[in-house]
Amino acid sequence: MLRCAPRSAGPRTRAAAAVSLAVIAWPALAAAGDAAPTQADFRKLLERVERLEQRNRELEAALGASRAADGRLQSLDAAQTPADAARNADAARSTDARLHKLEEAQQRADAALASDRLSEKEPELVTRLKAVEFMSLEMQKQARQIESLEGITAGVSLTGVVQGVNGSGSDDGSRQSRPNYRGDVTVTLPGGSLGKAEGRIFAQFRVGQGSGVALRPTYTSTINTTAFQVDASSSDAYVLLAQAWYQLSVPLPLEGRTAAARERLEINVGKMDPFLFFDQNAAADDETKRFMNNVLVHNALLDSGGGAGLDAYGFAPGVRVAYLDSREAGRAWGLSLGAFGSGPGADFSGSLSRPFVIAQIEAAPRFADGLAGNYRGYAWYNGNSTGFYGTRASNSGWGASLDQRIDDDWTLFARLSQQFTGTVRFNLMASAGAETDGSRWGRGADAVGIGLASMRTSSAYRAATAADGGLAGYAAAGWETNVELYYRWRLNPRVEISPDLQWILRPGADGSAGSVYAIGLRAKVGL
Repeated sequence: MLRCAPRSAGPRTRAAAAVSLAVIAWPALAAAGDAAPTQADFRKLLERVERLEQRNRELEAALGASRAADGRLQSLDAAQTPADAARNADAARSTDARLHKLEEAQQRADAALASDRLSEKEPELVTRLKAVEFMSLEMQKQARQIESLEGITAGVSLTGVVQGVNGSGSDDGSRQSRPNYRGDVTVTLPGGSLGKAEGRIFAQFRVGQGSGVALRPTYTSTINTTAFQVDASSSDAYVLLAQAWYQLSVPLPLEGRTAAARERLEINVGKMDPFLFFDQNAAADDETKRFMNNVLVHNALLDSGGGAGLDAYGFAPGVRVAYLDSREAGRAWGLSLGAFGSGPGADFSGSLSRPFVIAQIEAAPRFADGLAGNYRGYAWYNGNSTGFYGTRASNSGWGASLDQRIDDDWTLFARLSQQFTGTVRFNLMASAGAETDGSRWGRGADAVGIGLASMRTSSAYRAATAADGGLAGYAAAGWETNVELYYRWRLNPRVEISPDLQWILRPGADGSAGSVYAIGLRAKVGL
């Protein structure tokens, strides 16, 4: 009979028993199976037995270490003196007391946090936490306000001018000097989106007093275009809504990515200044910063000559559509078409029929040296303009406006325009000039500008005045010439001061008339 090893047998005894059991069971296993076990099978069996024995030895070692630890603990308990037991008891009571205080502090903190009010009886940590929460809420409130203002831009400027004119140039034959001021506020707001198209809303408010000096008859409408005053009263300053229009910018092609779009379609609708979109010029377009004489600020035929038919302040309701292409670097170009109310339609007092229509093509090439330039050509038709007889009639013409940087300091500009139809005082104008910054004398933010503009009397006006026996010098002279020189001195990024000199030769193209001389000082504060 086969006997197993007793329980108290050691590892070696149990291993030997396992091997004996495997040897004895070998024939039985061979008989029971379909084929006799191989030597490899026997080796696997021995390896399994060896792994079991190794695990058994590890368990016995762990059990011995546990028993040794229990023995040491029992020895310590047996050796503990009454004094040690007392100290341990005191330590336990102290620990319980501290835990109790912590629990009470936690309860007070929970009660304080349950209220939004601050109290001097609250724990300091809670007070600080509430202060941080209040600061966080305030910052979140400010963040929400900033988010609500995202996309909103605003500009504010205040321009003041003091200007004097000689006696032969004034309307009453005596020297005159007049001050005036004008304030402009512009606001641009997000206008929502329509698919990939983005909209924006633009508004401009204007206020001012002072109409400037009064000249003898000339072809320039004013030598101080900054002058602004509503018709109500010179003693009061009224705010005028100068512009209010909506623009929708559509990236092209429609199926492309908006961020990568280099073509776009712009649509503007509302009350506008047409010269904001047509006849632009980088060196002669802003009377608060550059030239003040109106014949140098815009095309004299459209503005001083009244060809655009705008309201008394230079604005009109209308619509503009433009296509702009900037796919090729240095070869950007565009096409635009605008239609604006003219005559009574410009100030909302009459029909919008027979509007002022203008079409423009523009290009912004960069030549070999990479200097920027703008070249614009346009043609217009106005079915509701006013001739020198004061009657309504149509007029048409063409114009060109260009500006070109010739180096890092100098920018040249020129305008040329001719009117084909209409009973106008002058039907041909040309202007040219230059602006340079003060880099050469260490004042890079300053600038000097000089401009010249001439207007030719129309044959219809010469014939009419000759028949009336007035201004006999028209036929011989034919041209009025305006010259302006300014220096723009930048005190700081917010303040600019500009002395300004002007000279008008043959005012009204009257060769017998004395020249007009004007001197002025302009100051501008802007944000």
